[in-house]
Amino acid sequence: MLYTRNTLVQAMKLVSLISGGIDSPVATHVMLERGAEVVAVHFDNRPFTDDGQFDKTRALIGHLQKKHNVKIKTLVVPHKESHVAFAQYCKSNLHCVLCRRMMLRVSERIAEMEGADALLTGESLGQVASQTLRNIRSESQAVSIPILRPLIGLDKLEIEDVAKKIGTYDISILPGMCCSIVPRKPSTYSRLESVLEEEERVDIQEMVREALGGMYIL
Repeated sequence: MLYTRNTLVQAMKLVSLISGGIDSPVATHVMLERGAEVVAVHFDNRPFTDDGQFDKTRALIGHLQKKHNVKIKTLVVPHKESHVAFAQYCKSNLHCVLCRRMMLRVSERIAEMEGADALLTGESLGQVASQTLRNIRSESQAVSIPILRPLIGLDKLEIEDVAKKIGTYDISILPGMCCSIVPRKPSTYSRLESVLEEEERVDIQEMVREALGGMYIL
């Protein structure tokens, strides 16, 4: 049987890691526009962020649902305890990489539960510390499921232009506290060996179980 490109995308189910920022709603829009089915996952960083970030995420998902005339199942995962464990037991400069690996691990488990084919993120190469090529490599190796990054080659202005066109930009720039536990000097060139050594200081599998145990549908 021959498949068109759009037919293949329409057969996809994706788990989208979505926040109250500019990038992840745009990435989600791109794949919804292509016809993919999306399950949204939001990692709740409170108290290291405020209610504003949570409220923005909910509003962004609502906006995307209306724009694409779809229902987006949204799961909220508590992320506080993971932050606390990494801050207490691991090197601070690797916090962002460890955090991202944890989010990907949990999302992979959610993908298994939801019967999804891949993860979806709003990463754009080099935009923040966790999105350097070396760090993306270290983060990606935490999971075996494919990770789609439709914005990877776009710069910030290009992503903002799309956000403005689809109506998510004004929501994303509403007041909201950025993650306050981010280290002052995050690593931009992580070595996987060093990351794995730091993860041995905590019980990763138990942290994943606890995160999934506290998960709820928004």
